Amino acid sequence: MAQQHDTGRPLTTAQQQLFSRTLDRLAEKVAADEPTLGVEFPYVTAPDGKWVLMPASRSAGYSGEAWSHGNWFCGFWVGLLWTAYLHTGEARFRTWARERMQLVAQRADDGNTHDIGFIFESSAIPGFHITGERWYADVALQAASRLRARLVTTPRGAYLSSWGPLDDPRGRRSSAIDTMANLPLLYWAARHSGDASFRLAADAHAAMTEQGFLRANDSTYHAVEYDEATGARTRGFTFQGSGDESDWARGQAWAIYGYVESARETGKRHYLELAERTATYYLAKLGDRLVPPWDFDAQGEDAAIKDTATSAIVASAFLELGDVHPDPARRETWRARGLDTLAGLCREEFATEDTHRGLLRNSCYSRPHREGVVSATLFGDYFFTEALARAAMPGRLLPAHGPAALQP
Repeated sequence: MAQQHDTGRPLTTAQQQLFSRTLDRLAEKVAADEPTLGVEFPYVTAPDGKWVLMPASRSAGYSGEAWSHGNWFCGFWVGLLWTAYLHTGEARFRTWARERMQLVAQRADDGNTHDIGFIFESSAIPGFHITGERWYADVALQAASRLRARLVTTPRGAYLSSWGPLDDPRGRRSSAIDTMANLPLLYWAARHSGDASFRLAADAHAAMTEQGFLRANDSTYHAVEYDEATGARTRGFTFQGSGDESDWARGQAWAIYGYVESARETGKRHYLELAERTATYYLAKLGDRLVPPWDFDAQGEDAAIKDTATSAIVASAFLELGDVHPDPARRETWRARGLDTLAGLCREEFATEDTHRGLLRNSCYSRPHREGVVSATLFGDYFFTEALARAAMPGRLLPAHGPAALQP
């Protein structure tokens, strides 16, 4: 069963009350929506505030030259149900989570996408952590094996191919910054199974990502293509940013999040430094805003489009930085920044109204594809919920453990 975890300075009374009220409303919304979904899952909200739905079975794949990510959101809904169960103690949320997990479990054999990490780290791992039921762990381990199998080796290192069947050269040579936030599934699998190859795969990808994705100013590409024969990057580009050389805000958040987790799991101080470097760049571009634009380089009317999902991911990552950093002053600085960001989202961007079924307004899934541009996104809502759990219920939603021999 889940245990409490000491993450440092306790919340203030005002923070406790704010986060508790937000979790109350989260549970109310999830409970109202769950019976209306049938066998499908939310992923973005429509302009009228209602959820747009998609079956969990929709896999990633190519349709001609076009790539579809499929339903990489479905596990996040299970994560919301687990959080509501932990906050309220109501058995109905636990029952719903298990029923939903039966629908999600079919994706554990999906060999076409790195997003299998997102799907199961947010659903099966909390399920096992909270209940101790082995079935959840078995499903998560099955998914982790699929993710590990996406490792492509080169003379310069190894990386996880992000999408497409591995017998397709388009898939083999391509990777995305999002993969950094899928690595926690591999780290968990290594700890759970004792099979170090899961950790080695994640560690190799984190190291290769520094070479291929980080620009000189510590911003990141969304996606790259590698020359498999040499390991050199042949192309840096974007699917969801405003341009190939632009600073897509959510990509920066994925990098921060992934390097914090890699620092915790490997004990490598260099990953902690990369987390702080990418976070410092993000904060410099953010300035005095709570929520960044979807792309820091967007122009004209597009520059006004915000992405609260990015803020939610960063809030969760900053709270982790505040847990793993060996320097007490830096630890407190990052924790405070994470809590301030989370509190700001609760006060300014949380949709309390019944007509808006998502949790966070003003998330932007993909401006170039005109999908979920000013809406709630289920992944944004999940990382917001994850941050709330890390702040208000530390160690209860996801396994918590000290960093691996990080030195001051």
